[in-house]
Amino acid sequence: MRTAPHAEPCPPLLTAYSPACPEAQDLSSGRTDHTGKDSPAAAMGFSTLLLFLSLTGLSWSCLDPNSAYRITGAVCRLTYPAALALNEKTTSVIEAAFQHARYPNMAGESSFFLGKVHYNLSNLEIHDLSIGGSRVELKENDHIGLSISNVSAVFQGTILYGYGSWLIGFGHSVDFEIESNIDLVVNPRLHCGNGKVAADTSDCYLTFHKLQLLLQGDREPGWLKRLFTDFVTFTVKMVVKSQICKEINKLADILADFIQHTAENFLSDGDIGVDISVTAPPVITSNYIESYHKGVTHYHNMTAVINASVFTPARLTEDRMLYFWFSDDLLEPLVKVAHLDGRYECSITGPELLDLFKVDLSTAKPALLEELLSTEAPELKVRSVTDPHLWTTAQGTFVRGTASVELTGGLGTPPLSFKAEVKVLVTASYADKKLILRVKCPQSAPREQCISILEQSVSPKTLQDGQLEYLREAVEKIGIPKITSYLETGITVLMNKQGLDLFDIINPVVLPQEGYVVVQVDFGFPHHLLVDFLKKTLE
Repeated sequence: MRTAPHAEPCPPLLTAYSPACPEAQDLSSGRTDHTGKDSPAAAMGFSTLLLFLSLTGLSWSCLDPNSAYRITGAVCRLTYPAALALNEKTTSVIEAAFQHARYPNMAGESSFFLGKVHYNLSNLEIHDLSIGGSRVELKENDHIGLSISNVSAVFQGTILYGYGSWLIGFGHSVDFEIESNIDLVVNPRLHCGNGKVAADTSDCYLTFHKLQLLLQGDREPGWLKRLFTDFVTFTVKMVVKSQICKEINKLADILADFIQHTAENFLSDGDIGVDISVTAPPVITSNYIESYHKGVTHYHNMTAVINASVFTPARLTEDRMLYFWFSDDLLEPLVKVAHLDGRYECSITGPELLDLFKVDLSTAKPALLEELLSTEAPELKVRSVTDPHLWTTAQGTFVRGTASVELTGGLGTPPLSFKAEVKVLVTASYADKKLILRVKCPQSAPREQCISILEQSVSPKTLQDGQLEYLREAVEKIGIPKITSYLETGITVLMNKQGLDLFDIINPVVLPQEGYVVVQVDFGFPHHLLVDFLKKTLE
């Protein structure tokens, strides 16, 4: 939460991708047994889980899933209903494959009776393309099955052909059309390759129900022309199949790069980064596709370490379209490096500051505070001064740390400053394209343990016990709600800037558990991403 004076206060924590440095410090060190106290600003890190709506990453080395679980910080599970939703847009990608394919000139010759027929097809273009339908299946431990039916298209171009013998000889250059009706089957296999979750689409074949070559629209050619067109049609089949399957393979590579680039942009901000490299090849069952990612935080020459992750496939179910699983080993280093990067700093001035202290509390307001608020330009500064800590239970996510608070006024008026140790319980949700954070003192902890004022840090020292109680109550009932509202607004603006509001996210649920968080959603396919992808493809 860092702002310039009088700027929009308290921007949120985000994550970014930056290379791991060779001299790495373990950000996971210093992890506690969770018996101490926390900072409200650390709640920001919990909400970053909503940023992970696209998980594709750099491949370092892939292990088998069972071995990879212990070093996995994030998991993405896409279920069969989600595959069906994505398949609704498959026809757009296949249309792009047909239209964007570059068909080479085709030339050849063959002996017929007493002479040879030769030809050269050039300037082959596709027109009047339509696709009847598309089906998708998930083949357990094997591949994704895509079946595209009734692809109807007309190929147009120019053909130079001739026939020669000792009896006759002729040659023509004419326009031609090829009417076609094709079924297409592609069986992508997912693997670790080329720095990402890659798709091998080499298992690709076309079935031609119709492929008719028409020279200058002649639908009733003579016997010689018909013999010739039948021969050329066979060659055209081979070339079209090769080029379409080649184009689909290229599109798969472009799509993987596009998703990775989009994910890296979405998870980018300054020097804070998260390595979302895959740790194992994706798993395909008949009900879902699942990928495993490192989820390791980087900051300058420091990197977190995950070597005892608690993930198992039983952590996730199959009744929603999309699941994300996030370990505390990912979330806690995030809130720590945000503190190191000065993100937990806030400045409040003007009417906004004065309105804060209009809240009635159970104890009297200290006279010094009244005096400072009545000066010409009072300013309240809040910042995190210790590494925050985070851990998740079924109740929610606990955060703990220490905040420094300073209220200053005009010249000649001494400032009021103190440090507050805070431990709070955070739960998160997402509705109406907005992040919602609920922060409260844990029910199991007395209020004094939830928020306490470090008396030795209070300046001036003349505040009495009742006035210290006012500060404690002000942190709980004024400070924490205000900081929470900043985080909600700031992170929502940031996520929307990255395009999250363009997704049709349906009934998102955030489920905290022991040591991890699960986000489960249904969704409508983000059409803007398809448009962006196709634009990039057709450049």
